[in-house]
Amino acid sequence: MMVNDITGKIIGCCIEIHKHLGPGLLESAYEECLAYELSKTGLHFERQKTVPVNYKEIILEYGYRMDFLVENKVVVELKSVEALHPVHEAQVLTYMKFAEKKVGLLINFNVTILKDGIRRFIR
Repeated sequence: MMVNDITGKIIGCCIEIHKHLGPGLLESAYEECLAYELSKTGLHFERQKTVPVNYKEIILEYGYRMDFLVENKVVVELKSVEALHPVHEAQVLTYMKFAEKKVGLLINFNVTILKDGIRRFIR
């Protein structure tokens, strides 16, 4: 499956969730709902995927956890914050770097219109 098709389905799932729940919930609620919606699409995903950090001769096995890795291609990080900041973008880019993935989505559900809370990254 092409990466654009995968990201399109992920965003579609997020829109469905936002349409029903709106903004204002905890990130964990949106995460649970996204797992449900992704499973309905048939996309393979891993939730709370460990991202090891390699530093010289050492490997930090549990350095980070990304919210989702979809089809082993797309990093998905969810937020429910007042505004996205550069630190949130840096988080996604870091996950992409250490997981060696080229595409990432940062999705903030705490917005009136979901498209205003979606950021797509390509490395």
